[in-house]
Amino acid sequence: MNRLETVAVHAGKEDLVRLGVHAVPIDLSSTYPVRDLDEGTASLDALVAGEGSAANSIYARLHNPTVARCERAIAELEKAEACVAYASGMAALTAVLLAAQSRGRHVLVVRPIYGTSDHLLASGLLGMEAEFVLAEDVQTSLRPDTALVIIETPANPTVDLVDIRAVVADAGSVPVLVDSTFATPVLQNPLALGATYVMHSATKFLGGHGDVVAGVICCADELAKPLRTMRAATGSILHPFAAYLLHRGLATLALRVERAQANAIELAQRLAAHAAVGKVFYPGLGTVRNAELCRSQMRGPGSLMAFEVRDGREAAARVMQHVSLITPAVSLGSVDTLIQHPAGLTHRVVDPETQARTGITAGLMRLSVGIEHVEDVWVDLEQALAATATAKLPRAA
Repeated sequence: MNRLETVAVHAGKEDLVRLGVHAVPIDLSSTYPVRDLDEGTASLDALVAGEGSAANSIYARLHNPTVARCERAIAELEKAEACVAYASGMAALTAVLLAAQSRGRHVLVVRPIYGTSDHLLASGLLGMEAEFVLAEDVQTSLRPDTALVIIETPANPTVDLVDIRAVVADAGSVPVLVDSTFATPVLQNPLALGATYVMHSATKFLGGHGDVVAGVICCADELAKPLRTMRAATGSILHPFAAYLLHRGLATLALRVERAQANAIELAQRLAAHAAVGKVFYPGLGTVRNAELCRSQMRGPGSLMAFEVRDGREAAARVMQHVSLITPAVSLGSVDTLIQHPAGLTHRVVDPETQARTGITAGLMRLSVGIEHVEDVWVDLEQALAATATAKLPRAA
């Protein structure tokens, strides 16, 4: 069996030699000619019913060959029967929530999770009742109308780990969705641990270059059908050019994750010893909840971390003002290192009480480590942290 590094390069490209091309082709058609009406009708029926392919793609909202090729590649990486690609990670989550309503309207959610996911669930916009619980309380919180259990591990932004096997066991017959964006298929495969759905904001590591917005759900074939039906009806399919960029990014996924992780291990240790930093949250340091899972559930601690600057929001703001190599921006998983302030940006939509309860403090910063030379990243971080100390010094007369 091919190893992940090889799969990442070759998956979804098995027919390229037969086609006589080396690069993945892009199909930008919005519609597809129907010469045979019977074939066209049968194709339409199949795609609306959620089949992954048909003799004719009919219309780009229903199916696109470039998107389908990318889906096959990601499914292979996640060891899944199927993958369904969407225009964003939030579109992917929305599709699962809408499809889950056939089972019930109650959802159990383990915090922390990505801020917009939290906001969507807490707001009730989709008609679902979200109950936020601790991972160990999943079993006792189940109801007859519980349709889904949602966890994110590593969690955004504190990088806490959740025991997937334990949650799956406690959930019983209720499907479990795992947002595995921080881990990627390189470090974690939730389906192999019993999860029902694995979700990625493919904007992040899978694309890897900060130039595509996408989301994917990997699952069993039968579960993918209602997701495709929902996608066709709501028009949330990934654009083919975005699928091309996403597929291209997969080839270097393992290399990028491994290099960024090596950088993160070094930076976490240095940050932990810095006078301006109160605490570093990183599985590789053992400073997050269930850190031991990075050795049993995962294949490494990853390249995301959070750290608290001692002087709160003002100090965090100064760090963002003074970085020059590091990009002060939301998102993560890019080739360049990104830093942001969760309480003021990604988790701003989460109410302050929940922020405090889940460890999102005024001084917390999230660092997504890239593939640059680690010494260059450290020099930039160090001078930005020094600016927080300088700002406290009294002015000279």
